[in-house]
Amino acid sequence: MDRKAQRTARLQHFNPNGVGLRNGRFIGLPFLEEDAEVVIQSVPWDVTVSYGGGTAEGPGMVLEASGQLDLEDPLVPEAWTLGVFVRPPSDSVREQALELREKAEFHIETLEAGLKTDRSIEILEQINQACADLHDNVYRESLEILKNGQIPAVLGGDHSTPFGLIRALAETYPGMGILQIDAHMDLRSAYEGFVWSHASIFYNVMNRLPVQKLVQVGIRDYCQEEWALSQDDRIRVYRDRDIRKAQFDGASLTSVWKNVIEQLPQEVYVSFDIDGLDPSLCPGTGTPVPGGLTFAEAHALLEMIVVSGRTIVGFDLCEVAGDMDWDGNVGARMLYRLATLAGFSQHRL
Repeated sequence: MDRKAQRTARLQHFNPNGVGLRNGRFIGLPFLEEDAEVVIQSVPWDVTVSYGGGTAEGPGMVLEASGQLDLEDPLVPEAWTLGVFVRPPSDSVREQALELREKAEFHIETLEAGLKTDRSIEILEQINQACADLHDNVYRESLEILKNGQIPAVLGGDHSTPFGLIRALAETYPGMGILQIDAHMDLRSAYEGFVWSHASIFYNVMNRLPVQKLVQVGIRDYCQEEWALSQDDRIRVYRDRDIRKAQFDGASLTSVWKNVIEQLPQEVYVSFDIDGLDPSLCPGTGTPVPGGLTFAEAHALLEMIVVSGRTIVGFDLCEVAGDMDWDGNVGARMLYRLATLAGFSQHRL
C-alpha cells in the first residue's frame, strides 16, 4: 500500500472538524512517519545562542501547542490529508544542549572580560565539534527522508540547527535558492569563536555549500561585516526599512513580494526564523528586534511563491521560545503553513 492509500485508511476514523487529539502528534493528526509526505526533524539545540535562551524548548512547545489548531487552509484544499509528521524532540540531544549551553556561557563571559583561558579554549573546541556532529546527524537523517521520497524539514532550536538539512538539499537540488525570513542576516563568521553559531549559519551556507541564491527578507539588525558580505552577487537583501519605504512611497506589498520572488530560482528552500515576524507575535524568541512582518504578510509571501509555480523543496522554522500558549501557538501555525505549502508546491495532495 502506498503512502496516500495508508493515509486514506487512517483518515477513515478521523474527524477533521473535531477537537484536537492529544496523541503526541502534530495537530493530533493520525499519521505515522511512514505515512507522511512531510517529515520534520525536531532539533532541541540552542548551545550558541548569544542573548535570550530557551529556543531548545521550541520543538516541544510547538508540538504541544499544535493541538489548538484547526485544519482548514485557505489555499490548499483538505491540507490535513497531506500527511505531516513531526518527530518528537530527543531527550538526549536536549540534555547535551543544556550541558554545553552552560559551558558556552562561561566561554562568552570569559570573552567579554577580555580573558583567554585554557578552559575557555577547550570549551570552544568541544562545542564546535559537538555542533559539527549534530549537523552531520541532521544531514544523514535528511538524506534518508529524501531517499524515502518525503519532504524533509527541521524544527529548531536555534537557527544553526538546519545546516545539515540545507546541505542535503543543496546536494540534491544543485540550482536551489534560499528564502530567509529573519530579523538578522546571520552572516557573521565564527561569532564569539563558535564556528557553527546561530549568527553564522548563512555565512557557512554561502561559503561551504553549492547554493545559488540567498534572498533575505525582513532584515533589521546587522553589523558592518555582514552588510559587506551581503553585497555578494548571490545575495539579495530586503531590509524591513526598504520594504516599508517602498510602501510609504506608494508601492503595494504585492509588488514588493513579486520583486522578491523574481530573485528566486525554480527550487526554493524556506528558512524561517520566527524573529522575522513582528516581536508582538513572538516575544519569547531569543533575539527579538522591533519591526518585522505581520503574520498575514509572511503568509502572503509564502503563498505567492507557490502560486508563481516555484517548488518548495524543504524548510525550517527556528527560534521559537517563550510561552507555549502564544509563542508556541504562533510557531505551530507557521509550521503547518510551511508544510502544507511545500506539499502543495510538489503536487503531493
